[in-house]
Amino acid sequence: MKLEGVRVLDLSLFLPGPHLTMVMADHGAEVIKIEPPTGEPVREVGLKQAGHSTWFRNTHRGKRCIVLDLKSEAGKAAFAKLVEWADVVVEAFRPGVAKRLGIDYASCQAINPRIVYCAISAFGQSGPKVNRPAHDLAMQADSGVVSLNRAPDGTPAMPHMPVADMAGSLMAMSGILMALLRREKTGQGDFIDISMQDALMSWLPNVVGPPFAHGRDPVIQHERSWGGNAMYRLYQCSDGRWLAIGGSEHKFAENLLGALGRPDLIHLCHLPPGPEQDPVKAFLAETFSRRSLVEWTLFLHDIDVCWAPVKTLTEAFNDPHTAARGMVWTDPDGGKHLGIPIKFANEPGRINPALDAIGGSTDAVLKELGLG
Repeated sequence: MKLEGVRVLDLSLFLPGPHLTMVMADHGAEVIKIEPPTGEPVREVGLKQAGHSTWFRNTHRGKRCIVLDLKSEAGKAAFAKLVEWADVVVEAFRPGVAKRLGIDYASCQAINPRIVYCAISAFGQSGPKVNRPAHDLAMQADSGVVSLNRAPDGTPAMPHMPVADMAGSLMAMSGILMALLRREKTGQGDFIDISMQDALMSWLPNVVGPPFAHGRDPVIQHERSWGGNAMYRLYQCSDGRWLAIGGSEHKFAENLLGALGRPDLIHLCHLPPGPEQDPVKAFLAETFSRRSLVEWTLFLHDIDVCWAPVKTLTEAFNDPHTAARGMVWTDPDGGKHLGIPIKFANEPGRINPALDAIGGSTDAVLKELGLG
């Protein structure tokens, strides 16, 4: 597999770090999860299935888990030996904590100059907010993202996806892989400072038009990505179900409105998102409200237009396409796993469903290091 031979120490907790190191494990990296004596919190968070938290299973499969007390001399000595062995260290402490423990990049680099050290935090390792604690919701709020999602009464709506966590995870993995690639030429490791806020804000190129070009906030209902475009909007059907029309290219407007007998409205879809497209929105809303989602599914099947039913999570996970793509996998013990999204033609990733207990590999790993 692509990352076979890469050795990773995962000191992180919750979602961003554990997710990225699991993805590395899926592609062959050897990952050792270093837990505090109290264990990884998500072992006990959320619903359990087949004996384990579904969150833990889908962030920690395929890792060996050890317990080290990094405040003790014995724990620090064991960690130093692990750094000699490792290629990558991932941590998600508040800035300054790793240095106080003596496990920061400078300390690790002194032991192993080839180490790639990734520090994931809320606001990064510098700046006025460096010492503020935060999780995903605070990141989305502080980044302006929550302000883009409004309830019908205009109040900010709770986000339903941990996009700051996941943006941080993917940016961290990208940085780690870049550093490993560069190390092949230079022989030197690197330090990677990942701010979840930075990561999330970098994902906003399609919404920065109003603040960058005009110095103002977006008028949400007029923006292309939030329903201002008639061809990029949610519509309710007669049975209460919803469908998404999700392609604003002119050809899709021509195909849909032509099939619905209103080619006279096509030219309005060429205009900017907002009030000028209101007649098309009104027509589509009234039209889709006449039939059920099943009926519209049959009608739209042979029309070249971007659309999809608004499915529940259960419907999406049970979809035959999801199964065909291997995005839900059941292990021999009945545990359900999210599949591997990166599909290589050569050396594809492979799920190792093993879930280690708290400290389940401590003795074995310490023995391998000559400390047991």
